[in-house]
Amino acid sequence: MTGRVPLHRSLVVRLLAVSLLVAVAAIAATAWLAAQSTTRAIRQEQGRSLADDRSIYDALVGYAATHRSWAGVETVVAKQAGSLRRRITLMTEDREVIADSAPGPSLALARPSATVDPLRLDLRLTGGTERIDPRVAGPYRLPAADRAKLRSALDTQLKCMRAASVDGKVVDGPDGRPTVQVTTLDPKGLTGYCRQRLGDPVTEIEHRALSALQRLFLRCIGRSNPDAVRISRDFVVTPFEEDISGLAAGRVNSCLLQSRQSQLRPYVAPAALLFVTEPGSAADAPVFTLSRTNVVRIVGVTGAVLLAAVLVTVLAGRRLVRPLRALTEAAAQPVDRRARMPDSGRDEIGYLARALNDLAERREHAEALRRAMVSDVAHELRTPLTNIRSWVEAAQDGLAPTDSRLLALVHEEAVLLQHIIDDLSDLAAADAGNLRLHPEPVPVRDMLHQVAVAHQGAAHAAGVALTMAVAGDPEVEADPVRLRQIVGNLVTNAIRYTPAGGAVVIGAEAGPDELTVTVRDTGVGIGPDDLPRIFERFWRADGSRTRATGGSGLGLPIARQLAEAHGGGITAQSRPGAGTLMTIRLPVG
Repeated sequence: MTGRVPLHRSLVVRLLAVSLLVAVAAIAATAWLAAQSTTRAIRQEQGRSLADDRSIYDALVGYAATHRSWAGVETVVAKQAGSLRRRITLMTEDREVIADSAPGPSLALARPSATVDPLRLDLRLTGGTERIDPRVAGPYRLPAADRAKLRSALDTQLKCMRAASVDGKVVDGPDGRPTVQVTTLDPKGLTGYCRQRLGDPVTEIEHRALSALQRLFLRCIGRSNPDAVRISRDFVVTPFEEDISGLAAGRVNSCLLQSRQSQLRPYVAPAALLFVTEPGSAADAPVFTLSRTNVVRIVGVTGAVLLAAVLVTVLAGRRLVRPLRALTEAAAQPVDRRARMPDSGRDEIGYLARALNDLAERREHAEALRRAMVSDVAHELRTPLTNIRSWVEAAQDGLAPTDSRLLALVHEEAVLLQHIIDDLSDLAAADAGNLRLHPEPVPVRDMLHQVAVAHQGAAHAAGVALTMAVAGDPEVEADPVRLRQIVGNLVTNAIRYTPAGGAVVIGAEAGPDELTVTVRDTGVGIGPDDLPRIFERFWRADGSRTRATGGSGLGLPIARQLAEAHGGGITAQSRPGAGTLMTIRLPVG
């Protein structure tokens, strides 16, 4: 851990490289975007909005509304261009020039200022809501004879109005139809009264045009009955069938607009593209050039940005690496001289330092447990081995007879050694995850009876009454050998810590989700300070290690490991002088 990190692997170098790459990419992207945006802005300027030049659009739309072609529009274009000092160009939708007020660069790639179509008005320029220009008369244009008849009727209407002191005049609409325009105040609404009194007849020309419009409208909405709707002279649709009345207003208005456009299309000039540009502007000329001054400026700005990125990266990298180096030096200390990792704050490195400190503390705790376990194992093995060695040496020296009593003592100590080794083997297998179970249906009552019979001798010798209290005949899926081992360890402990005259009761009860096995004794109990430690390895309430109560301190840890391997667990409840209740819970399903 004393070597230095290679330069190409240094965090500062890598951070610097990434920052430079990001800065260069950002500058290049910004420069490209600026050039593209400037180019686009200049091109759009060639076809800029006509918000201030509505007169051009209105004049050309009016021409298209009253002519079937663009022939002769040059006069209108030249007049508008001269008054506004602009270049006005009119093209077909295929980019063929119709009229051009002045020669100039090609506008083939330019964006048009507007599309001139009297049947599809640009509402941004007209400021209204009607999509069809009212100057389009089409088949509704009245001949002179019809206009004369209508004017005669309107003269009668004017007399009716003037008799009530309301004056007006007759004006002709775009379609030639005369109407009365009131020129004085009419507070009582006599104009409408006089109009209604004389009527507002529809001429034959208008009737034929409205009938044709009605057929187009019915075809659009998918109807064929000619009497299903009526369209008035002011283009209001009146339905006479219930299913038509239920049509959405949006569909009715859309079909009416499409029908009117189809009817009027032959009477207007085709749609054209309008371009309004500055005289002599070059639409296809280079729109963004870099002079020497601009190049120097861009290079200077780029260099300044790169320098700032380098300085910021170096400062940030040094600040980032400093706590990492401190962590590395602390971690490289020998185990017996371990230094606490420096906590640099609430950032990721601070979290790392706290995690390493916590890991070190847990390692120290695990090391302390290991040392304590080695000491406990040595203590547990030393006593029986010392006894065996003493008796064998006494027999060799002729101080003790080699009889059945000596062999029984040696055998008892050997069995104790075997039990300790078996317990350690079980714990090691459980810790390594290699504890194998062979589950099968286990009749709980029979299993508990076997445990009780096996421990009756020890209970009788200790003067303890060992009984069973099992509800019903429960059954559980478990390893029968390991299950007997769990209950047996608990019963052994209960008998060991119950004085003569006491009782130990083995119980069981099956619930909907789990099986509960209990071992209750009337022994000395466990204090509240000792109760949380009873499942620690080699721990015994008898701290003097005189083995007055026997046991190695491995029974309860093994029982808990086996219960958890079955998907269950063990809990303990106890009070000094009131006995202990050990509860095993195993899943039924």
